[in-house]
Amino acid sequence: MTAPYQTIRVEKRGAVDWLTLNRPDSLNAINLQMVGELNDYFGGLYHDGAVRVVVMRGAGKAFCAGLDIKEHADRDGVPFGGGYGFQGYLADVYVKMRRCPQVIVSLLHGAVCGGGLAFALASDIRLAGESARMNAAFIRIGLSSCDMGVSYFLPRLVGGSVAAELMLTGRFIHAARALAVGLVAEVVPDDRLEAAAQPWIDDLLHASPMGLRMTKEGLARAIDAASLEAAMAIENRNQVMCAQSANFTEGMRAFLEKRAPDYVPD
Repeated sequence: MTAPYQTIRVEKRGAVDWLTLNRPDSLNAINLQMVGELNDYFGGLYHDGAVRVVVMRGAGKAFCAGLDIKEHADRDGVPFGGGYGFQGYLADVYVKMRRCPQVIVSLLHGAVCGGGLAFALASDIRLAGESARMNAAFIRIGLSSCDMGVSYFLPRLVGGSVAAELMLTGRFIHAARALAVGLVAEVVPDDRLEAAAQPWIDDLLHASPMGLRMTKEGLARAIDAASLEAAMAIENRNQVMCAQSANFTEGMRAFLEKRAPDYVPD
């Protein structure tokens, strides 16, 4: 996109992009313009070696309340999405989130609903504020909860039983239980979310650029691997490639010298 983003805000802090959903008056509900901007942003990350981590959050009182039903765009006129119109156009965002090599850390507070829940599930690490309340809202408006990757992500994160409970009823899961079932990694007061993210970012940046990318890719493939041997084939490829990088030598030296590694792009 040539024009600046309007529904999202991207702040660059070194190797970390802080991506803020920026429609606070509508609880960052997803409209057509936001879908276009997120597709553009995540699509551009694939070949961006300067960005290693993306922190995704929402402005105002919520992370994302899901689809903006009040703003009823002409979905039939969306010339994208593999023939599925708006449905496929929005689904592309989640595919691009998983395809991009950067680790995505989501900071969740307030409403995390429907497509907003899917943003959280498509992330790699989720931290929640105490106000976070999440649900598969689709089923409460006459749709199926099998939408935007939720039926793929949620059972893999919390197991089939909890996923069925949440998806069949559309009930909310609050921060404390989300932590108990492994849906989020940490719960903190809302005003501590950004500070809580920093130790995670520090740990992620302690990994070499290639090691971080290949771990995200390898983990995603291993979850669906047909066998132990198939997963190990991916692992062997990753380790051989990482070992050929100069950053492997630097990482080993830094470990022995008890200092932070000074990695170069690779």
